[in-house]
Amino acid sequence: MRENQASITALLSAFCRAYHAEHETHPVFCDRMPKRLMTDDEYAAIGRYILSGADFFEPGKGAAPNDEMLRRIVNTALAPTPLCRAAYCEAALRTAVRTGTEQYVILGAGLDTFALRNPAFAERYGVFEVDRPVTQADKIARIRRAGLPMPEGLTFVGVDFSRDDLCEKLLAAGFDRKKKTFFSWLGVSYYLYKEDIEKTLEQIAALSAEGSTLVLDYADAGLFLAEERRVQNMVAMAKAGGEEMRSSFDYMSFDTMFAAHGFLIYEFLTPADIQKQIIDPAGASLAAFEHINYATAVKKG
Repeated sequence: MRENQASITALLSAFCRAYHAEHETHPVFCDRMPKRLMTDDEYAAIGRYILSGADFFEPGKGAAPNDEMLRRIVNTALAPTPLCRAAYCEAALRTAVRTGTEQYVILGAGLDTFALRNPAFAERYGVFEVDRPVTQADKIARIRRAGLPMPEGLTFVGVDFSRDDLCEKLLAAGFDRKKKTFFSWLGVSYYLYKEDIEKTLEQIAALSAEGSTLVLDYADAGLFLAEERRVQNMVAMAKAGGEEMRSSFDYMSFDTMFAAHGFLIYEFLTPADIQKQIIDPAGASLAAFEHINYATAVKKG
């Protein structure tokens, strides 16, 4: 992976969203846009890359036709979390807008396609995508290559989280801290040390007007001792890809950390909740990922 490309995690997540939408009759989350952000060769290469790890994902299962094997690996090992958290987040965003939210900030946006799929929303409310400058340069190049219009109201905010001040960068980009804001912070917390999570949470709190919402996913305390093979594979694959998973929390520690920064946990979903509330109603052939939880927090006055 070159330094000016999206991370392998972001590419796999985008591939899974596109593949699921293309191949499933009852998708949990239908997002065909990521495929347009890849060349046909790149999309096919990612599929081959996944298939090359068939023995890693399903050891001893024997040979299967490529299409069947790829669908099985995607649905079992790769897609459940990116799909379910996207569905959860965008449902929470719709609720927040009905209660007065006026801005949307996507932290660690990667190849998120919300603004591309919802240009009218971006124009009316404003969408700020926050990520590394090199990641954003890659994404902008992909959008242009696909011939997609850049949505009015979409602002890219390049931030090196290890050195830059999130507040300064967002305010300089036109963020209005007086407006009730929806923050999504998905697929990020696992890869940060606790002190970095707290630092970012402190900055989000400083930017948040009363009633602002933060949605995120995080790993529970059982992640690194998990007996489930697909969870072990997820941890190993992240490390091998140079994006090691570093944090997990028990619920009380998680709740206490948020309360210390003025956030009230409004909703908390365990894997069983995710299965019941997101996957089963869609009729999808997925199982919620063990040890991965979702939370919605609201900034108190």
